[in-house]
Amino acid sequence: MTNQQIIAATQAWLKTFVIEYNICPFARREQEKGSIRYQVVSSNSIEDSLEAVIAECVHLDSEPDTETTLLIFNEAFADFEDFLDLLAIAEQLLIDQGYEGIYQLASFHPDYCFAQTPTNDPSNYTNRSPYPMLHLIREDSIEKAVASHPDPEGIPERNIALTRELGLEKLRAIVNACYQQ
Repeated sequence: MTNQQIIAATQAWLKTFVIEYNICPFARREQEKGSIRYQVVSSNSIEDSLEAVIAECVHLDSEPDTETTLLIFNEAFADFEDFLDLLAIAEQLLIDQGYEGIYQLASFHPDYCFAQTPTNDPSNYTNRSPYPMLHLIREDSIEKAVASHPDPEGIPERNIALTRELGLEKLRAIVNACYQQ
């Protein structure tokens, strides 16, 4: 797939799942503003992937109109455990590079599975995406968004209930349809 196709699938997932079902109540605003940056990392190297994380931090430093970045790994980290290793190293790298408290990482993966949760539990779909992704988010933006939300603590519970209500078949169909974009 081309980078444009990968980005289109990711945008479709954001629109038809994350925004449509209000999984993240803060995503619609940024999508409508056009302030989400999509970057594809086409390398199997963990070093290249980590360099891409820092490059996105530098980009966000210099581009205040870019609210957030979705860093999409189209060739690497298909194995969820390998992806979790990348996430742990990337989080430490942000600390080491002085980005702690400035940017936060959220993670999404086609095989995402929360600890202590069966792999076939629909609630895993709150973090399942068409491709492995790291989401770089501005910490100050998170604080403002959470402060303005009437029930930020209730978001995860609502999402768990919603995904379980939708069921595996519907959730798989939503994600699979993203590849058709």
